[in-house]
Amino acid sequence: MELTRRNYKGCLKTVYSAIEEADFLAIDGEFSGISDGPNVSALTNGLDTPEERYTKLKKHSMDFLLFQFGLCTFKYDQAKLKYIIKPFNFYVFPKPFNRTSPDIKFICQSSSIDFLASQGFDFNKVFCDGIPYLNQEEEAQLREQTEERRNQQANGMGTPSFISPSSKGPAHVPEEHKDFINRVIEKVETLFTNSEKTVNLEPCTGFQRKLIYQTLNWKFPKGLHVETVETEKKERFMQICRVDDEERKRREQQKLEREQEELNDAVGFSRVIHAISKSGKLVVGHNMLLDVMHTINQFYCPLPEDLQDFKEVTMCVFPRLMDTKLMATTQPFKDLITNTSLAELEKQLKQTPFKSPQVETAEGYPSYDTAQEQLHEAGYDAYITGLCFVSMANYLGSFLTPPKPFISPRSKLIEPFHNKLFLMRIIDIPYLNITGPDLQPKRDHVLHVSFPKEWKTSDLYQLFSAFGNIQVSWINDTSAFVSLSQTDQVQIAMNTSRYAESYRIQTYAEYIQGRDKDKVKQSTKSWGEDGWVKHHYTSSTTSGFGYSRGLRKRSISPVQGEQGIGELVITDGWSQYSYPDSMGSKKMKTDDASGQANTDAVESKTSEGWLRTTDTSDLAGLSLLPDEDEQQDEEGSPEGTDPVSDAEGTDTWQQAPAANARKGQKNKKNKTEAAESSTSLFDVPDVW
Repeated sequence: MELTRRNYKGCLKTVYSAIEEADFLAIDGEFSGISDGPNVSALTNGLDTPEERYTKLKKHSMDFLLFQFGLCTFKYDQAKLKYIIKPFNFYVFPKPFNRTSPDIKFICQSSSIDFLASQGFDFNKVFCDGIPYLNQEEEAQLREQTEERRNQQANGMGTPSFISPSSKGPAHVPEEHKDFINRVIEKVETLFTNSEKTVNLEPCTGFQRKLIYQTLNWKFPKGLHVETVETEKKERFMQICRVDDEERKRREQQKLEREQEELNDAVGFSRVIHAISKSGKLVVGHNMLLDVMHTINQFYCPLPEDLQDFKEVTMCVFPRLMDTKLMATTQPFKDLITNTSLAELEKQLKQTPFKSPQVETAEGYPSYDTAQEQLHEAGYDAYITGLCFVSMANYLGSFLTPPKPFISPRSKLIEPFHNKLFLMRIIDIPYLNITGPDLQPKRDHVLHVSFPKEWKTSDLYQLFSAFGNIQVSWINDTSAFVSLSQTDQVQIAMNTSRYAESYRIQTYAEYIQGRDKDKVKQSTKSWGEDGWVKHHYTSSTTSGFGYSRGLRKRSISPVQGEQGIGELVITDGWSQYSYPDSMGSKKMKTDDASGQANTDAVESKTSEGWLRTTDTSDLAGLSLLPDEDEQQDEEGSPEGTDPVSDAEGTDTWQQAPAANARKGQKNKKNKTEAAESSTSLFDVPDVW
C-alpha cells in the first residue's frame, strides 16, 4: 500500500491495526545519500572500533534524508500454515506546516539520486506529497507554543490575532503606509453599514499585516474577527468578519482546534514509528544500522554523541531488533550462502537446503512478485527482508529433534541474533551489540603508521616487503593501519624502524592510548599566565620522523631467519552443542577456529550460549575478499559508487612486493591468486 500526504491520515488506523496484529515487522529505508565524506575511509575502515564507526556514520550520514520508509507486517495463519503480509510504502518529507515549525535542511548525494532515478523512483511523490513528521522535541516545542496562545486567551490578554505592544493606543503607522491602512479602515467600516459580514483584503506583506492587526485592535476593539489565511500557492491574505462576542469566541475556539489538528497532522509519519516502538514487536532489517540511526534521528530524537547513549535510546525505540545480514554471515548459514546482498540472499534462500516461505498478501493490499524484482522500493525491500528472515529461522528448526518446519519469531532459537547489528567491513568486530558490551579484539598484529602525504599504498607494501602478507587500512592521507601476518613480527618491525626519519610506527595499543590522551586533553584546556590557552604536545614513543619529500624510503628488514614465513593455514575444528527444547534435543555441528579463542574479547552471553570471535593470531596469511554483495549498494546507491559498499577503504591481504616495486594508486585494489583462493578474514560470531 502506497501512502503519501494525501491518503496517510485516512489509512493511519489501518497501519496501526496491521502493526498490532503482526508477529513481526520488516523495515527498510531509502536515503538521499550515504556519505558526505571525501573518500571511503571517511566512513569505513577495516579496523574501526564500534565507537569510531558510530561517530563516522553520525558525522557523515545523518545530514541526508530518509525519504522513503518501507514497512511489511507478517502474521502467521495457523489454519493456512502461511504468513499473511501487509506491505506499506511511505513517502516522507519534512514539510513545514506553519511559520513556527522546523524548516529542515538536508543534503543529497548525486550518485544516490541518479541511481534511484534509474530504478524508477518517483521524487515528485516525495517533494510534493511526502508525509510530514516531527521528532519528540519539535512536537513538544510546538505544543508548548499552542498552549501559550490558549492561556493568553483564557487570561483575557486577547486572541493571537490581536496581541500587540501598542494595544493601549493607536499604532504608529509609517508615512508610506498610511494610505494603505486608511483604505483598509474604509473597507472594514462598510461591514457595519451593509449586509456583508466578511471582507477579504488583498495579499500584503507581513509588516502590513501587523499594522492592520494593531490598527483594527485599537479602532474596533469589539465586533471583529481577524484572521490570516494562506492559499495553496502560499499567498497570505487577511480575512475580516463582523461578529458578536459569542461568535468571535466560537471562531477563536475553532481556530485553536484547527491549529491543534494541524499540529497532530504535522507529527505525521512519526506516529508510525511510535506505534512500532509501543508494540514491542520484533523489527527485522537487512544491514540495518543506517536504517535504525536515520529512523531515530528523524522521527524520535537527535542522535546522542556517545555510543552507549545511542544503544540506550535504540532499546527504548526498538526493544527487539534482528539483522538478516548478520544472520546470513554467521553459522550455520555462512557456509551455505555465498552472497549476502538482499536480492541475492532472497534467491539463494529458495534453494536447498532452505525452503521458500509460504506467504499470502492480505486482501486489499497490492502483492509483490519477486520475479519482477522491484528492488530499491522500500516497501518491496522490507518484504523480501521478511522473507529472508522466515527462511533462515525455519532452517534452524531442522536442527531440532524432531525437526520443526516453522519457527516462531519468538523462538529461543533466534535469540543469539537479537539486538546485534551488522558492522560492514570491520575485520574482527562483525556486529554492534545493542544490549551489551562490544567485542574488543586485541589486535596485537596491527601497527599504526604515519607518513608523508605523498605516500601511496605501494609505498607501504614496499616498506613492509620483508614481512610477507600484510593488509593496509587507510585512516587518512598521512596515516594507515598495517596488519602483519604474524604477531611476533610486530616487535621486529618496531625495532628496525626506530631511527626512521620519514615515517613513524606505533603498535595498535600505543595508538589507542595516545588517541585517548588527546581526547582528554582537548576536553580539559589549561590557561597560561598570559591568558592564552596552553597547547599540549604528545612526545613520541618512538623516534621522531619528518615529512621531507626528498628522503629516501627504507625497507624494514626483520632479523635473519624471519624472512619467507609462509601463510598460516586455519584448520576448522568441530565442537558439539546440545540445544534443549520441549520436543527433545539434537546436537548441532559448529564451526570453531583451532587454537585458543581470544581471551580478551568481550563476550556477550545469550540464552543459547556465547558469541565468540576468532583469535586475532589466526588472521595470519588470510586474504580479505569483499563480499560480492558489497559491490552493490544495499542502501540504494549504484554499483561502484556507494561509499559504504566500495572496497577502496581497505586493501586486500597480499604478499608485499619487492623493494623496487612500482608505486600504485593509494586506493587501488591489488588482487593475487592467494587472495582469491583464501577464506574470509574472520569467523563471524559462532552462535551454535
